[in-house]
Amino acid sequence: MVTGEKKEFHKKNEIHRLKIDGYSYDGAGIARLDGMAVFVAGALSGETCDVQLLKVGKSASWGRVVRFIEQSPGRVASDCPHYPKCGGCQTRHMSYAEELEFKRQRVEDALRRIGGAEIRVPVIFGANNTECYRNKAQFPVGREGSIGFYRARSHDVIDVPDCRLQSEPAHRLRAALKGWMEEYKIPAYDEENHKGLIRHLFVRTNRTGQSLCCIVANGDELPHAHALIDALQGGEPGLVGIILSVNKRITNVILGDTFRTIWGQDFLEDTLCGLTFRLSTPSFFQVNREQTEVLYQTALEFAELTGAETVLDLYCGVGTITLVMAKKALRAIGAEVVPEAVEDARDNAVRNGVHNAEFICADAGQAAKVLSGHGIRPDVICVDPPRKGLAADVIDTICAMAPKRLVYVSCDPATLARDIKLFGLQGYVPTKAVAVDLFPRTHHVETVVLMSRVEK
Repeated sequence: MVTGEKKEFHKKNEIHRLKIDGYSYDGAGIARLDGMAVFVAGALSGETCDVQLLKVGKSASWGRVVRFIEQSPGRVASDCPHYPKCGGCQTRHMSYAEELEFKRQRVEDALRRIGGAEIRVPVIFGANNTECYRNKAQFPVGREGSIGFYRARSHDVIDVPDCRLQSEPAHRLRAALKGWMEEYKIPAYDEENHKGLIRHLFVRTNRTGQSLCCIVANGDELPHAHALIDALQGGEPGLVGIILSVNKRITNVILGDTFRTIWGQDFLEDTLCGLTFRLSTPSFFQVNREQTEVLYQTALEFAELTGAETVLDLYCGVGTITLVMAKKALRAIGAEVVPEAVEDARDNAVRNGVHNAEFICADAGQAAKVLSGHGIRPDVICVDPPRKGLAADVIDTICAMAPKRLVYVSCDPATLARDIKLFGLQGYVPTKAVAVDLFPRTHHVETVVLMSRVEK
């Protein structure tokens, strides 16, 4: 039944005609039913739909579209046969213009609602290429030998031979691994009973088309390893190395703690912002090369460097942002807690002939002590933390160093907004913010915010 009357309580399977007036963080449409939020997967803002309630909670409900009454001009037919069953993409039913506006609004809403910051996000830098842009693929291997991606909100693996976001080398290596497993009856890992061998296929591809392949296994050895090497080499002519990562833990973490080269080299070189970086399997490197250059160039512009500043880059990884900042700074210092990443960063500085960059193995608190001990106070601090954002004590440490400007690069609008609110309590206010789409056809988005210290 289609109802319009006001009701105090609603039940599962009821059907209501609803107007979608916004989006949730993951791109689901949001409507209101007697003041209660209803999340409707696959619905677009501005659409009117008959919605069946699938789950009714105390403060929110979830539903599905049973009929469109009025569709948005931003709706398009999905161009992927695996969508939406595969959980890798969330926005293939949107035009790219609609997706960009959803992401821009998501960032602006988070900054205002969670961060209490009345700042506009006037622009989102969209990608010129929304297909095959990923330079890293991580394919889970299912119990029945399927290799692809997880079904949305589950660990069921959908067999995906032709993901529209991945590179052709990744597709070919996936097919070669699958063929080897089928021919030699190699068991896939079963996370329910912790048996089986092959857990994930990890592929990294560089700008010239070379690739590095890592097999993640629940065991120390691979049977028929020579046949696997032949299959992977034969399947992908640009392959430069094959790595075995041993992961015997009961965990959702993909890579293990140990890596062994079983053929070729254990690294891949790639270029970014005119710089060359050597990357091992566990190295952090943004997955969209072209959009990362836009992201880092924006961060560099926000830093407002004149050549006289000392810049501290926290969470520097292999030194990408540090070396970009060093181009226009007097001195650039990168801090990172992973020793191997620090060594890679130092090697990358040497490789690129950058002499005004240095790297220390330290967290934010330790970095502050090191700099203070040498009488160094950074003029600009840049942070690019993981999705969970900054810990409160890290924010305290940054503010204690009293930089003139703080550039925050974020992959999660909610934790960014939370941290901006905490910085505001210590005298730093956001003055500029832009969004950058590094992940087309998904709900993920990057943001760069400039914060400046307000003198009391």
